[in-house]
Amino acid sequence: MTVSRAHGIGFTSQRTRDRMVERLRAKGIRDEAVLAAMGEVPRHLFVDEALASRAYEDTALPIGFEQTISQPFVVALMIQALRAGRNDVPLGKVLEIGTGCGYQAAVLSRLAKEVYSIERIGGLLTKARSNLRELRIANLRMVHGDGANGLPEAAPFDAIISAAAAQVLPVALKSQLAVGGRLIAPLHVSAGGPDQALCLIERSASGFSEQWLDPVRFVPLRAGKQ
Repeated sequence: MTVSRAHGIGFTSQRTRDRMVERLRAKGIRDEAVLAAMGEVPRHLFVDEALASRAYEDTALPIGFEQTISQPFVVALMIQALRAGRNDVPLGKVLEIGTGCGYQAAVLSRLAKEVYSIERIGGLLTKARSNLRELRIANLRMVHGDGANGLPEAAPFDAIISAAAAQVLPVALKSQLAVGGRLIAPLHVSAGGPDQALCLIERSASGFSEQWLDPVRFVPLRAGKQ
């Protein structure tokens, strides 16, 4: 019997994914839908084969192009913040800034009706498409573009999530957030400073509110595309 790479064996098996989920639960992830999605997505598909045995460690790993796949706990924490209070109601239309290797987009696709993901590095986007091919995700659309500009042609979005840290959140992203929507992004705590933290922004009919969450470390959000 042939075992698909997505199914995994040994250090990439479902049992290993289940252990990762239990570690996430122990660290405070309580949203069972998020935990289920994390358990379903084979993270080892999104790293080089040489690193596959480390795919379910709670750590960021290199994916080429001077980028990383985010730590599983941070992925779960960010998505849990977007979903807070929704229970079994899925996210609607989601925009991801920074496709990277495609892992977070795959997790989001199990929790949202539609996912749009934008990546500025063309070679990395090609790699993400290859990583995702075996999963055959129908509700995910990936675009090569400048994430700082968002995706106005598909706006407004019910949720926006950024996988890169900005000094100041681009105005375009806030403007593309629907009323009642949430945006989560790593931001520098002080202009020009090295420290980053997650910032959760909610949009109401009267404006925006923000809440600072955990300290994090992400690659910088860069303008343009290549």
